[in-house]
Amino acid sequence: MSGPRRSEVRTEVTFDELKEHIDTIEETYEFFLAYAAQGVSGSGTGISGELSRYLSRADQALIAFEGGIGDAAEGQDAEAVAAMDQVLQRDASNTRAALRLVMAQPSISSQLIDNLNASIHFRALLTDLFLIDEALKASLTSSG
Repeated sequence: MSGPRRSEVRTEVTFDELKEHIDTIEETYEFFLAYAAQGVSGSGTGISGELSRYLSRADQALIAFEGGIGDAAEGQDAEAVAAMDQVLQRDASNTRAALRLVMAQPSISSQLIDNLNASIHFRALLTDLFLIDEALKASLTSSG
């Protein structure tokens, strides 16, 4: 079997939606870095509204990534996009599992957020997103 055909590439997320979701994950990562530096003990402090908002926004972006990059990669090599799409979906799913574990806690310490940020799943996802973002920018530049 030679690989996925163009018709097998998912078409759920547009380019603008993809950019928005990438921005959300990057902003969340940066917020998590600042939160980790605060030294919050997590003992009975509950979850701040701001942390809760970032966690929820990241969760929604990860759900979108689990659905694939689809329309955002229109005009790209279908086989290459399909392969990277599978990697992104896997990494988004793994990152979401870690995020959901954190979200399930009654209070969240700086150390817990620091561990989430340092997880290989979150790092892999960020790298995927940087790669995809740059590849799509390069494609737009060369076609525009």
